[in-house]
Amino acid sequence: MGLSDDEEEEEDRSIFEAVLSPDCRDVRLRRERPEQRQKKKIRITEEMLKGELDDISNWSDDDLDEILSPSLGSPDELEDSILERLEEASPMSNVGGVERRIDMKVIEPYKRVLSHGGYLTSGAHNAIVVFSACYLPHHSRLDYTYVMDNLFGYILSTLDQLITDDYVLVYLHGGTAKDCVPPFSWLKRCYRTIDRKLRKNLKRLYMVHPTFWLKTIVLMTRPFVSSKFSRKIQFVNSLSELYETIPVEQASIPDRVHQYDRLKQSIQQNK
Repeated sequence: MGLSDDEEEEEDRSIFEAVLSPDCRDVRLRRERPEQRQKKKIRITEEMLKGELDDISNWSDDDLDEILSPSLGSPDELEDSILERLEEASPMSNVGGVERRIDMKVIEPYKRVLSHGGYLTSGAHNAIVVFSACYLPHHSRLDYTYVMDNLFGYILSTLDQLITDDYVLVYLHGGTAKDCVPPFSWLKRCYRTIDRKLRKNLKRLYMVHPTFWLKTIVLMTRPFVSSKFSRKIQFVNSLSELYETIPVEQASIPDRVHQYDRLKQSIQQNK
């Protein structure tokens, strides 16, 4: 049967596209109408990686950018699976009864704020937890509130893993820049949202190198903290006094705090 004039004209408008096989060894022609044409898309396969890619010099920069992008639909299910599991493995924290994922990337520079300082007695599980305020972020960060929220979640998550029994908390205030000291509102919110078990198992809170500001903060917290919690607070004026009180590992004390302690003792002795 012959074709009508209209059909012949329509057939004439068709074009042919050369399609390269995945192994680069075969080429076939595919007819495509102009209105159906799409941007050329090249897919990298394992077979292509095993063969020769001498013709890659003929590919345009746009093509190379497209096929070599991380979002490439490559046959690498293992890599995709690993990345997905890493994302799922990001720690969660329970803040005020709400499960939240912690942004570990943003708090990476500040994770040293919390460290393990040993145990009160050998062979026991009553941990010594050290909080080094000198590692806190500077207030000038535009995302300061976001960082502090995630840092608090990280602290809760870490404490939950460290604490299996009674514990003591050592708060190192010495050497902390004024613009890095946490605001009163943050401290207040932390106390109110912290798990009851962590508050109950806390046997003593040692505040090392207390300043007038720190003592004022402690005084202002009394209206919203229990009297039982207030009695757990103990001020410690020097590292030597701290070492005499509890067997905290000296390696858990930052160098900046050691320097602060030496300068303070030197100034006081020369008065």
